[in-house]
Amino acid sequence: MNIHGVIFDLKKYAIHDGPGIRTTLFFKGCPLNCRWCHNPESRCSNFEINHSTSAKKDSGSISSGFDKAVGCIVTIDAVMKEFMKDEIFYDQSGGGVTFSGGEPMMQAEFLSVLLEKCRNLGIHTAVDTSGYAPIEDYQRIYNLVDLFLYDLKIIDDDSHIKYTGVSNKLIHSNLAELASAGDKAIIRIPLIPEITDTDENLEATVNFLRPFDSIRHICLLPYNAFGEDKIKRYSLDDRPYHWQTYDDETISLIKDKLSSSGYNVTIGN
Repeated sequence: MNIHGVIFDLKKYAIHDGPGIRTTLFFKGCPLNCRWCHNPESRCSNFEINHSTSAKKDSGSISSGFDKAVGCIVTIDAVMKEFMKDEIFYDQSGGGVTFSGGEPMMQAEFLSVLLEKCRNLGIHTAVDTSGYAPIEDYQRIYNLVDLFLYDLKIIDDDSHIKYTGVSNKLIHSNLAELASAGDKAIIRIPLIPEITDTDENLEATVNFLRPFDSIRHICLLPYNAFGEDKIKRYSLDDRPYHWQTYDDETISLIKDKLSSSGYNVTIGN
């Protein structure tokens, strides 16, 4: 099948991208520009040259000395071949394949073909999405997807624009459509100190979700510093360094607060 996609990584034995042991495919291209993004190499849909001060390779990169072309073109058959190598782990653990990014919905045709192939082979699928894509694209793949890992970052629209570069109105309307269609969505909240973890934002999130009876699971994703080394490499001068990371007590307090509103709340998965 002569359909190609652009990715920047493929991670095997993933355990935080849905149930069980999974293979996660990272699509290149994202319509958001989150200031805390761990994968800034995902933002551009095309190849990029990273003028690095280090010869260390990134997964999924094509390296040429200190200048590295980030991203690669892959075929449907090549991706499915990688998926099938780990079929036994999916079967034994209740796992499967997760499509992440970047934003996989930006490559809707490539994604839909992969989802159909997985469905025909009985492989569980999850789509990790920002929600920022045409509703028609979600409708197109809905019956092929087992689980949507749906990000809700900031409820206030002005703040959402400030920290992600886009309005959240489309994100909210798409979630309403998905919630009305069934119970396939898990909400993921990235916890960013003094931005998404505030009492105001968490309360607004619960109030926004309350009408959606089909959504009962919230996953908290505490900020970590894994992506901070990329700030200089990708010239992200507007990004702060060394955001505070979370201790177990703080995360537990946030979890308990959301759980008291009637949700099943998990950390990191």
